[in-house]
Amino acid sequence: MSRPQTPPQEEQSDACPVIASLEQIGSKWRLAVLHELLEGEQRFNELKRSTGANARTLSRVLDDLGEMGFVERRMEEDAPIATYYSLTTKGESLEPVFDEIECWAGSWLEVEELSP
Repeated sequence: MSRPQTPPQEEQSDACPVIASLEQIGSKWRLAVLHELLEGEQRFNELKRSTGANARTLSRVLDDLGEMGFVERRMEEDAPIATYYSLTTKGESLEPVFDEIECWAGSWLEVEELSP
């Protein structure tokens, strides 16, 4: 017997907080950018180099994280023009989450799995 289709709005409201959280921050590139910004404010090219993301992907991820309130953008208009990114209070609040994930990974993942 097939299960009746649940409208997308209901599925989202029924999702557990873990799944809802991962939907916001759970992509490879979002996690990489958030983790790098825990070190402090960085320019676009610094983030590009440290994450390995291409410019288009990084730009999209930074826009998404900005719209969700995790990252803020600051522009310096002086020559040369520079754009800086940093975590908001909401983004900074993820630091203990990353700490716990790193602790778990150290206990449960093989060394080969941790290498890029």
